Amino acid sequence: MSKFALFLRTFFPAGKQQWILFFVAFACYGAFGVYLAQNFRIIYDDRIPWDAYFSFDNRSIVMTGGGWERHPLANYFFDAVRNFAELFSGGERNATFRIVLALLSAATVSLSLVQIFKYLRNIVGLPSTLNLLLVVFFGFFTTPVLLSFTPETYTYSMLFLIFYNHYAALKLKKNQSIGPVALTVAGIGIGGLTVTNIVKIYIPLLFEKGLFTGKKWLRSLAYSAISVVVFALLYLSRVNFDISKVVKQTSSQYERFSQPKGTPLWDMAASWFFGGNMLFSRFFTRDYTSPTGFKYKALFMDVYSATANYLFVGIVLALLLWSLIKNYRNRFFLILLISFLADVVIHTVLKFGLHTAYIYGGHFAFTVPMMLGWLLHNYRKNRPVLTGVTALLVLMTVYTVANNLYRLGDFLHFAGQYYR
Repeated sequence: MSKFALFLRTFFPAGKQQWILFFVAFACYGAFGVYLAQNFRIIYDDRIPWDAYFSFDNRSIVMTGGGWERHPLANYFFDAVRNFAELFSGGERNATFRIVLALLSAATVSLSLVQIFKYLRNIVGLPSTLNLLLVVFFGFFTTPVLLSFTPETYTYSMLFLIFYNHYAALKLKKNQSIGPVALTVAGIGIGGLTVTNIVKIYIPLLFEKGLFTGKKWLRSLAYSAISVVVFALLYLSRVNFDISKVVKQTSSQYERFSQPKGTPLWDMAASWFFGGNMLFSRFFTRDYTSPTGFKYKALFMDVYSATANYLFVGIVLALLLWSLIKNYRNRFFLILLISFLADVVIHTVLKFGLHTAYIYGGHFAFTVPMMLGWLLHNYRKNRPVLTGVTALLVLMTVYTVANNLYRLGDFLHFAGQYYR
C-alpha cells in the first residue's frame, strides 16, 4: 500500500463500523447546523465582527483567518473554505453560504469522533462497546457540539490534533520515527491555525525508543529544526519579516486576554477551562456595538451554579488522576497528558483567555476520552472494577446529554430572539 493510500485509510473512516459512526454523527450535527443556518444569522453575519456567541469570531475567521499573531497561516486555509462555500451560494453570504460553512464544520467534528474511535481501537485496544461509549460521551461535550456548526480555527485544529496523536502513536507502536515531512506538514497545519499548538507535534518525539542512544536524537533534532524553520519562514513572510511587529502584537494580545476577572481563579478553571468544555452552564448576554455602529447582543457562559456540575467536573478529574496513577509509565498516555498540561499552563497558569476558556476545548478536550480509555484498558481483566467504571461513565454520559440538550434550548431561544 502506498504512503498516500495509507494516509487516506488512516485519516478517513475505514470499515463499516467507522463509516456508520461518521454518518450518524454527521447526520445529527449536520441537521442541527442546517437548521441554525436556515433560520438564524448567528453562524455568520456581515454586520457582526466578533462575539455573537461565546466569543467565537466567526466573521473574522471566515474572512481573514483571524488574528495573524495567533493564527498565522489560517488566512490561506479559510480563503479556501470561504471560496468553497461561495461556489454554492453564488458568491453571496446568505443562508446557503451559512449552510455550507455549518456542514463543513459538522463533517470535521464527525471525522474527529472517528479519529478518537480509531485511537481507542488501534492504540488502546478497547472493545467496540467501550469505545463507542467514550466516543458518544465526548460527542455530547460542549466543545464538539459548538464546533459542529461553528466556522472557527478550533474546529479544524481539533481534527488535526487528534489525527496527529493517532498517527504519532501508530508510528511509536511500530517503533518508527516521525519523519521531517510529517513534522513539517503537521507544524504548518496545526501551528498555522493556532501558533501555540505547534509545540504539541514534538511531544511524541520525546518518547521514541532509543532516542538518546547513538545519533537518533540528532536526527530527531534535525527533523524538528526543519519543521520549525519552514513554519517560521511562512509565518514571518506574512509580516514582511518584521519580528518587532510580531513581538509587539503578541505582547498586546497577552495583556488584553490575560487580565483576571472578578471570578475566583479556581472557579474560572473549573467552570470555563475544564468544565465548560464538557458541560454548558447557564448563559448571560452582553450588549455590543460594531465599528459601523450596529448594536447587537452577545451570548456568554456563566460559571456553574449547580452543585451537580461541579461534582461532574470533580469526578472526571478524579478518573483522570486515577488513570495517571495506573499509566504514569505509559508513553502513549504521557503524550496525551503533556499535551493537555500545555493548555493548562497557557490558560490557567498564564491566564491567557481564561475568562472565555470554554472556546479553547478543540485544543485539549479530546484528551479526556482518550485518557479515560487507558483507564478502562487497565481493568480489562478486572470485571467488577471495569463494570463499575463503565456504569459511572454511562450515568455521566446521560447527564451530559440531558444538560447540554437543555442548554441548547436556551441557545436557540437567544438565536430566535436576536438573530432571525
